[in-house]
Amino acid sequence: WSWRLSRFIVRPMSQDRPLLQHTAILTMDRARRVLLALALGALVLCSWLAPMDAPAMAQVDAGLKRALVSFATARVLNAAISVAQGTEALIQPFGFGVTLAPGQALDPVNDLVEQFSNLMLAASVVFGVQKVLIGIGGYWPLSLLLTGAVLGWGWCCCWRRQRPPAWLSRLLVIVLMLRFAVPVVTLGSDVLWQKFLAADYQASQQLVSGASGKVQQLGPNMPEAGDNAGLLDKIKGWVAKNADIKKNFEDLKLAAEQATEHIIKLIVVFLLQTLVIPLLLLWAMYGLARRMFEWPGPPPQTGRSVADT
Repeated sequence: WSWRLSRFIVRPMSQDRPLLQHTAILTMDRARRVLLALALGALVLCSWLAPMDAPAMAQVDAGLKRALVSFATARVLNAAISVAQGTEALIQPFGFGVTLAPGQALDPVNDLVEQFSNLMLAASVVFGVQKVLIGIGGYWPLSLLLTGAVLGWGWCCCWRRQRPPAWLSRLLVIVLMLRFAVPVVTLGSDVLWQKFLAADYQASQQLVSGASGKVQQLGPNMPEAGDNAGLLDKIKGWVAKNADIKKNFEDLKLAAEQATEHIIKLIVVFLLQTLVIPLLLLWAMYGLARRMFEWPGPPPQTGRSVADT
């Protein structure tokens, strides 16, 4: 009788196990569709309310200001070094008894400064392009197109429980990137900049500005507009003021070379902020969007097969 009793108890439990599995699958599928619907609704709301556009625009303006400040510093340093290089041709022919060759010593530094100024100009252009793209992404027809794509994709996936058409998934990914890529990449780049690059930028920018002022102080003063003194008188006054001309040019060379390391740091900072980090974030966002929307997994069909069995 114990064998019959165990058979009576165990058999109904074994028969209820597929039913429990079916209930768990339905619950997970329902939760998945609810979460997907909430995520799609959040995308539509963010598209119309634009909570990221204003902070992204503010960060672009701040980055543009930093790039322009560095560009102006580079141009001032470049002008000061160029004036110092030109003193060789001005001093030697007049027989002051001093033979100098500052141009050969300062030419590599001046080339680096010129390349740095060109890079800062390019960085300023990049920030300007980002600002324009944020404005284009916030235009209402793009939000309307994204809303339609989200509704169509969600109706296929959540309501009909079918795989959305490939063209609709690709359209959703493209419109999603057009609407949110630039603000998300801008804010993400700014977070990484604040965390890892801001301190290096502040220190390097301050030292480069100081080196620019020192180079201007050590170099000869060029005649200003409206000054009666000629260029030769200016150079003679500078020679009289600095008795040891060779030492003065050595100090000038040292001040220019000290700025080289910090100029390279600034180049690295702006390359990371305007090129490397945005491209990595853009690639990651595009891959995530394709994985989420372009190839959605088929809805589970296990429940029907279990019910049939």
